[in-house]
Amino acid sequence: MKKFALSSLSLALLGAAGAAHAQSSVTLYGVLDDSIQYVHNANASNQNFFGLAAGNLQGNRWGLKGTEDLGGGLKAVFQLENGFSPNNGSLGQGGKMFGRQAFVGLASDQFGTVTIGRQYDPVVDLVQAVTADNYWGSTFTTPGDVDNNDNSSRTNNSIKYTSQTYAGFQFEAMYAFGGVAGSTGAGQTWSGAATYANGPFSVAAGYIRMDNSGKSAAARTAAWASTSDGTFDGTTVNDTFETAKSIGIASIGVQYVIGPITTGIRYSNAQYKPDAYSSFNSTERFNVGAGFVNYQITPAALVGLGYTFTHGSGFGESATYNQVSLGGDYNLSKRTDVYLVGAYQRASGTGITATVADYGYPSNSTAQEIVSLGIRHKF
Repeated sequence: MKKFALSSLSLALLGAAGAAHAQSSVTLYGVLDDSIQYVHNANASNQNFFGLAAGNLQGNRWGLKGTEDLGGGLKAVFQLENGFSPNNGSLGQGGKMFGRQAFVGLASDQFGTVTIGRQYDPVVDLVQAVTADNYWGSTFTTPGDVDNNDNSSRTNNSIKYTSQTYAGFQFEAMYAFGGVAGSTGAGQTWSGAATYANGPFSVAAGYIRMDNSGKSAAARTAAWASTSDGTFDGTTVNDTFETAKSIGIASIGVQYVIGPITTGIRYSNAQYKPDAYSSFNSTERFNVGAGFVNYQITPAALVGLGYTFTHGSGFGESATYNQVSLGGDYNLSKRTDVYLVGAYQRASGTGITATVADYGYPSNSTAQEIVSLGIRHKF
């Protein structure tokens, strides 16, 4: 990351309102993650894919974040984060300029931090940090990201509180205004999560509820339109439920470190609930259980193994997805690493989403394999 200390004069030249009476800083940072990828059974004709694919371990981004010391242990904070594709230069997150994050707030050494804007929810902040996705990204996460373990969703119009850490315990709470005149709760999102760490042991749990009820019938039948982006990655696993009235996700994860070995397990329950405007008529439930183990071979070399079990039921179906993932990562320097990750997914069951594997490439097969050889650079 590049850090720049800004004097009062430079802040004024940049258009800051008023004079800076205390030290301030702005950090420019980013991630470039790209790979050569192979996918077996990558479309409805079960043809194979071979080409470039970006954002395997981390989403590509550049951003600015900064602080201003206001005195008395109080700071002003902000963060602007853009997502993009390095392969064609296009914007991510639906073409938003700062689609990954955009918020401003106040941070107190004693009372915690309050931020407002477009943000990650508390479950992503605290629970995802103890799961395999934190190390290996989308290759080790849930099919279709039905439980938002891979950060598919961010939340607009949100207020978030993050506590200080007390004897290893920390919590977050968030509320997002739906913005519908005359119906305060329509389209709202709310979430809470907590984590506890004691030496090698960490545990985190949380819940998020995204409401989608504040739109007209025409808008609802077209697509998801809540304050939160939703958990839809263009897969056959859960796209059928994009017209849901609400999504509720409960998650818990546990992690333990033993020397060079890091292991963890997690469970989540995601419920997609309908109403009269939805294209389905009964609640769809996804139960997810997963585990992983990492081994730090050397300070530069890491290998990992993961397993994810996903079961969908409710809307006239019983769908099961079994997925095994493998990964290897080698640091060439503090900022650059190369990696090889792969996964095998098998689908079974009956119903609208049960018969085909889909790892972001809708297939016509019960099995799909994916392998990515990539490089990641952080600045």
